[in-house]
Amino acid sequence: MKTLPKERRYETLSYLPPLTDQQIVRQVQYVLDQGMIPGVEFEENPQPETHFWTMWKLPLFGASSAQEVLAEVRECRSEYPNAYIRVIGFDNIKQCQTMSFIVHKPNNRAF
Repeated sequence: MKTLPKERRYETLSYLPPLTDQQIVRQVQYVLDQGMIPGVEFEENPQPETHFWTMWKLPLFGASSAQEVLAEVRECRSEYPNAYIRVIGFDNIKQCQTMSFIVHKPNNRAF
């Protein structure tokens, strides 16, 4: 069994190889199925002490399909190719972010 190359690890799913668009859609669909509000965030140099990432746009309150969120991820990826990008799930009952996962790592930079 081969291990992944040495690189900084972040959040849920960051130990896996990069997600395909189809895998991202399945994860986003789970966010939507749970009644969470998806959002897209990015950061060019995330550090462990960096708790706040930049929002790509406002949270996607009206998103009804995972394809809408994927379109925003693609747009963010093309605008900021050297940034880490993650999708968050905001729970409006608990009033907090309840999940997040990395959907883009630039050039798999090592730390």
